Amino acid sequence: MKKIQWKQLIICIAIPLLVGAVSSLLTRGEMENFGKLNQPVLSPLDWLFPVAWTILYVLMGIASYLVCVADVAEDRKGRALLLYGVQLFFNFCWSLFFFNGKFFLFSLIWLVILWILILLTIKSFSKIRLSAGWLLVPYLLWVTFAAYLNWGIYVLN
Repeated sequence: MKKIQWKQLIICIAIPLLVGAVSSLLTRGEMENFGKLNQPVLSPLDWLFPVAWTILYVLMGIASYLVCVADVAEDRKGRALLLYGVQLFFNFCWSLFFFNGKFFLFSLIWLVILWILILLTIKSFSKIRLSAGWLLVPYLLWVTFAAYLNWGIYVLN
């Protein structure tokens, strides 16, 4: 077992947390309006979203760290991390489209693309380090649930 590279780990965790924080800041004013929309049956309480996303971003960061420090060819790591970055970009943009733009159908389509990108990232990470792929599974499940919520908001509003 390798020694933990703390600086690298902190950077890897900070990246998705920063993406989430910026997204949250840019959509802050719209969260009030979101609560006024007709919600699907299984909509969770508002406090759950930031808690869940924080946990998911930390797991994503740990997964990316495991890929960064893996003993595999740099080009394999690079491709996996590029895919990770693309899905992180899609994650960031979804909030803007959904909350700020209120483009509910477009956001749902974007979320399906994000879901596919997450699945591809899981496969790519798993080929480098199995545990890195498994750390992204809760994220895929949460985005599946988010798609249900997005679809429900689209249909009900």
